[in-house]
Amino acid sequence: MNQPPSGAAGDRPARLTVGVVGAGRVGPALAAALALAGHRPVAASGVSDASRRRAEALLPGVPLVEPAEVLARADLVLLTVPDDVLPGLTAGLAETGAVRPGQLLAHASGRYGTAVLGPATRAGALPLALHPVMTFTGTPVDVQRLAGCSFGVTAPEELRLAAEALVIEMGGEPEWIAEEARPLYHAALALGANHLVTLVAQAMELLRTAGVGAPDRMLGPLLGAALDNALRSGDAALTGPVARGDAGTVAAHITELRRHAPQAVAGYLAMARTTADRALAGGLLRPELAEDLLEVLCDGDAR
Repeated sequence: MNQPPSGAAGDRPARLTVGVVGAGRVGPALAAALALAGHRPVAASGVSDASRRRAEALLPGVPLVEPAEVLARADLVLLTVPDDVLPGLTAGLAETGAVRPGQLLAHASGRYGTAVLGPATRAGALPLALHPVMTFTGTPVDVQRLAGCSFGVTAPEELRLAAEALVIEMGGEPEWIAEEARPLYHAALALGANHLVTLVAQAMELLRTAGVGAPDRMLGPLLGAALDNALRSGDAALTGPVARGDAGTVAAHITELRRHAPQAVAGYLAMARTTADRALAGGLLRPELAEDLLEVLCDGDAR
């Protein structure tokens, strides 16, 4: 394999020219963070009006050009496009000769490791997978949020130090993820973060239906404490009627949800069953109480 740019395999990468292919919410923020570390953004690509506005806000003065031109100008290219677009983009760039030997190509997809960059790697590129474990707004605040943010890092062994150094320069904390573990790693993040948003939004809707004027203010302290306890203690932090085996309360919940929010019943039942299984396995839920609880949950499915 080609060697990385001078100094890139050490503890601190050489100062690099940086390009962004896909000026969505992530790429400009990563490039802006690299600029703060002394690297130099030189080109970006983006076709939508929103992409152009993000690039102007986060990378002022950086020209918007075609993807092939981004690769022509940059030592390090951030391929920050949607997951489903990444394989075709990589193959297309390699087929058209846009990839230069010794050029660092980094994507920010959680799903993929470096195998997805195979066509570019065969053309001489140096592949990196640098996935920031953070939600992005597409505004300058994202750069600040990278401080202390974990990154899922995958790279060939000879590029590991360079990959980790780039993450540290962006303010992040590198966490090594094996190539074959990337799909599971990404599923775990989606389960925790994406589904959390759905649960919170649904809980706020139900509270509004119940007459609560400020559901966000009511839920904030409760959910903050629950998240903190869960991160500290795992299943030992479980509380509430399911973990206690309070079948009567759970039955009342299901009745009320069917009356006021039938669309929430399936999710409630699925989470209640999972919670019961984990509480039972962890010794929090007594087996004799679990029987009645699971019967209620099965009845809820049958209606």
